[in-house]
Amino acid sequence: MALRNIVMSDSPSIRKKSKLVQTFNESLWTLLEDMKETMRKGDGCGLAAPQVGVIKRVIIIEINGIFLEMVNPEIVSQKGEQTNVEGCLSVKGINGYVKRPAVVTVKGFDRYGNEYKVTAKDYLAITFCHEIDHLDGVLFIDKMIKPYKPE
Repeated sequence: MALRNIVMSDSPSIRKKSKLVQTFNESLWTLLEDMKETMRKGDGCGLAAPQVGVIKRVIIIEINGIFLEMVNPEIVSQKGEQTNVEGCLSVKGINGYVKRPAVVTVKGFDRYGNEYKVTAKDYLAITFCHEIDHLDGVLFIDKMIKPYKPE
């Protein structure tokens, strides 16, 4: 495992649309392990491969001690809405309110190529949407309703 550099919001690469993963092999596993270490070091709860300079459809999420990794994730259904404060390891010094679905169902693959689905609500739904947006070159600041100002 190795720490990778976080790509910041002013880099053109963070805006590229990610390519589907075709091969599930040790190279992918290394990427996933490196992303996990990098996310934890940055005190994040999610990370997408473009944030470490790899333009592939790969995300990881860790919330409440539960770690998820998903390759080629796709939101297949969503309902409701919620607005909450978001931040991002690639966007320093800015937090803001973003409207997201309240519940999402996401399908994708594990590191070995096995398909699975997750239905997520509340903060986990927000995190899935946030990370999947990265795969399409979208940052939370693009969807931000208003900045968050701590009191």
